[in-house]
Amino acid sequence: MPTAAAWHDAWSPADGGRRARELFARAFGDEAGPAGVWSAPGRVNLIGEHTDYNAGLCLPTALPHRTYVALRPRPDDVVRLASAQADGLWEADLADVGPTAAGVTGWGAYLAGVAWALREAGHAVGGFDAAVDSCVPFGASLSSSAALESAVAVALDDVHGLGLGGTVAGRSRLVEACVRAENDVAGAATGGLDQSASLLCRAGEALLLDFRPGLPPEEHAVPLPWDLASAGLVLLAVDTRAPHRLVDGQYAARRASCERAAALLGLGSLRELGPGSLEDALDALTPHDPDDVLRRRVRHVVTETARTADVVDLVRAGAYAQVGPLMTGSHVSLRDDFEVTVPELDLAVVASLAAGALGARMTGGGFGGSTLALVRAGDVDAVVAEVRGAFADAGLAAPAFLLAPPSAPAGRTD
Repeated sequence: MPTAAAWHDAWSPADGGRRARELFARAFGDEAGPAGVWSAPGRVNLIGEHTDYNAGLCLPTALPHRTYVALRPRPDDVVRLASAQADGLWEADLADVGPTAAGVTGWGAYLAGVAWALREAGHAVGGFDAAVDSCVPFGASLSSSAALESAVAVALDDVHGLGLGGTVAGRSRLVEACVRAENDVAGAATGGLDQSASLLCRAGEALLLDFRPGLPPEEHAVPLPWDLASAGLVLLAVDTRAPHRLVDGQYAARRASCERAAALLGLGSLRELGPGSLEDALDALTPHDPDDVLRRRVRHVVTETARTADVVDLVRAGAYAQVGPLMTGSHVSLRDDFEVTVPELDLAVVASLAAGALGARMTGGGFGGSTLALVRAGDVDAVVAEVRGAFADAGLAAPAFLLAPPSAPAGRTD
């Protein structure tokens, strides 16, 4: 790695656990300490963007970068939280947490929201003290919020003996609680991809997620081998430093457009459209779509799900290098049809390809954040240098980089 580049390094589990325990001791000032430390990974989505809430396909892997939570249950319903990434204590009572609780705001709503959602699902969960530290880059489209929710979910599952963390079916229920926390309490209209990746992805694997409603867990989440090293390849993530926000209305607007298009077509979801019926559907939308917005949104969703299915076939065949053009096609669709890229994302993709990347695309919800590049291991330095140079020439802040080998799911660290 060139020393001039900024790299986001992942902590070892021992280091992450130590950091969380030390923060807990400083924040809560007693000798009892936490009941344990739990952690959960961020994620990169290899392909399948804005398809989760359209009942489509996604293909994420878990990052080695994790959020660590030292947690101790309380005998009451008070939630007290400390974070190395925020000043002061965040405090609330679970009685005040919920979708109409306008007074429960800020980063703590993601954690308290998980406890609230588990209660809503019928589980006996009470208050807790928790200290959080994380090496998942914040605001980089790498699911720092889902890592936070998932770490708390497995912690609460353990300390209250809910018995959900030991099976895929149980973890799927934890996913549901995390999604409710983010949608209903934190107010971000995300679809479930991120929480599924953090709780269900496994080391050495990608995870094919099929979001059609009603599927059993083993069909909703299918592990696939993801062994880029065998092909001499790596996955390079570029944190463009462009601010990434999902609660400013843009993400929700895209989701609303997809739902409106499906309703106009008389469909339960856009997943019911295949590539063969796409043109007829676009024609049917024309009278309702003077600005061509709905048609472009639909075209992205349908073609993105098809691209994801094609990538799955290539991965199963071990043809990893052939995934690259499909990644690039995904980015073009997200840029032109779904309109969720920003200049920094487009620049990182163009520069990565110019330096020899086999494919590149934005990852996450868009409107900032990170890109992914499929790169020959020997070309990493060249891609990093090209991207850094392109950002410097454009007068932009220097990006940061990380390598993304698939890592372990949320669980207890010590």
